[in-house]
Amino acid sequence: MGCASSKQFRRSAPAHEEPAVLASQTSFTVNEVEALYELYKKMSSSIVNDGFIHKEELHLALFRNTQRASLFADRVFDLFDLKRNGVIDFEEFVRSLSVFHPKAPTSDKTAFAFKLYDLRGTGYIEKEELREMVLALLDESDLHLSDTTIETIVDNTFIQADSNGDGRIDPKEWEEFVKKNPAALRNMSLPYLQDITMAFPSFIMCSEADD
Repeated sequence: MGCASSKQFRRSAPAHEEPAVLASQTSFTVNEVEALYELYKKMSSSIVNDGFIHKEELHLALFRNTQRASLFADRVFDLFDLKRNGVIDFEEFVRSLSVFHPKAPTSDKTAFAFKLYDLRGTGYIEKEELREMVLALLDESDLHLSDTTIETIVDNTFIQADSNGDGRIDPKEWEEFVKKNPAALRNMSLPYLQDITMAFPSFIMCSEADD
C-alpha cells in the first residue's frame, strides 16, 4: 500500500496540520506521518465514521473487539485525548504516539509512563495504583501469575522506587527508578514506528471484530 502524498493529505483532510509541521514536533518523518494518517483513517471509521478515534475504536484496534474491558487501553486513550473531549483527533494521535517511537527521548517515555501509572491524577503513584497497572499489563500480555508472585513484584518495585519511604512515588523517584531499571520502559517503545511506512501494510487493523 503506498503512502499518501502531501497534496492528497491536504485534499482529504484540510483541517489537519501539515505533515511537515507534525514531523517537526515529533519523532516521525513526514512520510511516517502520512502513513499514520492512513492508519488513523482506518481506525477512526471502524465504528463511527466521523473522523475521530473513539474509545471503542481504540479497543477494537488493540483487541479486535469492543467488549473486553481494559484499564491499560482506557489509560492510553485518556492520555492521548489531550483536549479532554472524549475523542482523539489526528494531531493528538500523532503527538501522543510519538512517545512510543524508538527514537523518542527517554525523558518523554519516563514522563508518559508515570502518567500511565498515576491513575488518580494526583501527581504521585500510590501502591494500589501500581498494583492495578501491573495486573492490567499482565492481562494485556496474557500472563497468569499467582497472587503471591504479583504481590512480590509490586512490593519489590515499590520498595525500590519509594526511596524516601513516604508511601508514594513522586516523579523524581520514578525517574531515578527507571534509570536503574530501564526494563520498566520496555512497553514504551514500539519498534514498527521506527519506519511505519514499511510496517504499515502488515500493521493495519481489521475494521470489524473477529467472530
